[in-house]
Amino acid sequence: MEFVSAIGDSTLNGLSYIGSLASLGARAAYYTLVAPFQGKPLRLQRAISQAMETGVRALPILSLITFFIGLILALQAAYELRKFGAISAVATAVAVTMSRELGPLITAIVVIGRSGSAFAAELGTMKVSEEIDALETMAISPIRFLVAPKFLAMMIMLPCLTIWANVMGILGGSLFGVAQADFTFVAYVRASVDSLFLRDITTGLVKSVMFGITITAVGCLEGLSTGGGAEQVGRSTTRAVVMSIFLVVVVDLLFTALFFFAGNR
Repeated sequence: MEFVSAIGDSTLNGLSYIGSLASLGARAAYYTLVAPFQGKPLRLQRAISQAMETGVRALPILSLITFFIGLILALQAAYELRKFGAISAVATAVAVTMSRELGPLITAIVVIGRSGSAFAAELGTMKVSEEIDALETMAISPIRFLVAPKFLAMMIMLPCLTIWANVMGILGGSLFGVAQADFTFVAYVRASVDSLFLRDITTGLVKSVMFGITITAVGCLEGLSTGGGAEQVGRSTTRAVVMSIFLVVVVDLLFTALFFFAGNR
């Protein structure tokens, strides 16, 4: 009975957490997409600052990681394709894998480490120092004032970063293609582009938008839920990273299954 009770408690806690995320995400979406047309302007300057921090400053590390991942994919694909005399298909394997799956996923994980944790730490510190309470005392919604700019920045920048990650992954694969698979650089890039369909690109971009929403919701919820004391800020930051990675993988699975079954109809 204790085991069953523990499972029940975990299930209820999980459903409650998802409900809190959905509520926070819906309110942030309202203040981002609807409220500006109802006389409640968005803090665009803050959103631009968040976009710079989330997107532009993430380019160096994201470029390096995705370039190497593209090279690794090419090496692993060539190892198997060589057995069938189809090493020329390396470009297709790298391009499709990066566009559909690894580009959005690796981008999300990098952004979680850089920005998702920062969201939780920032809001957690404000919560501990009672700045959130001060905003509410002045009748200023913390969601509108703090979360909505982050929400907008992530929705815009994560798809942009995903496109850049796809390009860098293809360039990483071209290093192997030119050195070992008798491609020229132009021929490799042309083969990669020719192998992609519009649905391959849109699949990754739709996932990246959903990843951005998930990362922002988790980071901000953990920050706003921080208890008293500096130690709790660290715990909220750690929990934000762990939960963001877990939920991003779950969202990735759901949308991959959705696109798979939709594509088979």
